[in-house]
Amino acid sequence: MSRIVMKFGGTSVADLGRIRNAAAHIQREVAAGNEVAVTVSAMAGETNRLVALCREASPIHDAREYDAVVSSGENVTSGLLAIVLQGEGIEARSFQGWQIPMRTSAAHGAARVEEIDTADLRTRMGNGQVIVVAGFQGLSPQNRITTLGRGGSDTTAVALAAALQADRCDIYTDVDGVYTTDPRIVPSARRIDRISHEEMLEMASLGAKVLHVRSVELAMTHDLPVMVRSSFDDPAAPGPGTLITGEMNPMEQETVTSIAYSKDESQVTLRDVPDSPGVASAVFGPLADAGINVDMIVQTVSEDGTSTQITFTVPETEYARATAAIEGARDNIRYGSMEGDTAVVKVSVIGVGMRSHAGVAATAFKALAEKGINIRAITTSEIKISVLIDAEYTELAVRALHSVYGLDKVPA
Repeated sequence: MSRIVMKFGGTSVADLGRIRNAAAHIQREVAAGNEVAVTVSAMAGETNRLVALCREASPIHDAREYDAVVSSGENVTSGLLAIVLQGEGIEARSFQGWQIPMRTSAAHGAARVEEIDTADLRTRMGNGQVIVVAGFQGLSPQNRITTLGRGGSDTTAVALAAALQADRCDIYTDVDGVYTTDPRIVPSARRIDRISHEEMLEMASLGAKVLHVRSVELAMTHDLPVMVRSSFDDPAAPGPGTLITGEMNPMEQETVTSIAYSKDESQVTLRDVPDSPGVASAVFGPLADAGINVDMIVQTVSEDGTSTQITFTVPETEYARATAAIEGARDNIRYGSMEGDTAVVKVSVIGVGMRSHAGVAATAFKALAEKGINIRAITTSEIKISVLIDAEYTELAVRALHSVYGLDKVPA
């Protein structure tokens, strides 16, 4: 017997037909003798509808009431799934976040899970009951409903699995696993059978949409195996999916696992900045004060050593705020001019095996050069290389890198 947490996203519970399909997957695990808890998202499109209603009611609204409204979509789904399971003869009960309780911080709209009381849930699961938990929501220290922000249901599922000391967390979505890159760009992309938490964390943070970053961080912290599976597989014979697990045996590691890309990028360049101590603090301090995350940074000193050019990237959604913050600090920074561009994309090469293989970066740079793609900025870590390029070359770059590292699927 295993203890499993299963999560079904919005497309997997978009209507009653799909909820019944999700129930069939749950029924399979129950029949296998497993203890099962389930986390669900709102039906596809429902959260957007609720957010729009809040904005229509008042453009500036109380975040506490916003959370009360937008969390209701998951309440509906969890109740419907419990009803369907009961109709199939499975003892099931739905729970909202406050009923568990799943305690969070007080940051409405972006709360973080702090503690989950699982005593009652463990007893119920041990007695054969399937627990259906509304994802995306929790309870603040002030006993108000909170929501966990983007990817909140993934976060709920992994946090619940960790608290329950589950053997595995299965994330059911509309794809049958994690791929070496976006199959819409590279039809020859391969499904990855097994990938490390570390690699998945990089993929999630660099543009892959399969799992949210916070859920992968939690899984990595608690060494929790996560399986990505398709809810559209036959419940009686599901596909193998992708297992996300702890550090793998070196013999199992490919040099490069995947190619990711992120379109949510913008570039800011400051020219003729005096090259003196404290200049970096003068530039990046105002951005930090504004809560703006800076990614790539490139600094080039002039030949005479009197001035420098500083280029950095911020999320495209933060571009206007970033440039405004820099303009507000112009007297302190004393830059000559500022240039910006939002037509840029970050493309990343990811793989734990890069730690023990030389020449990975050189291979990427050569492949891009041969396609005539100019690199604007570069950033690296032990297991990833990211380059900033013009957005018009996104697909060409992804295909070139996917091919040069031998990630293309071998034709049958």
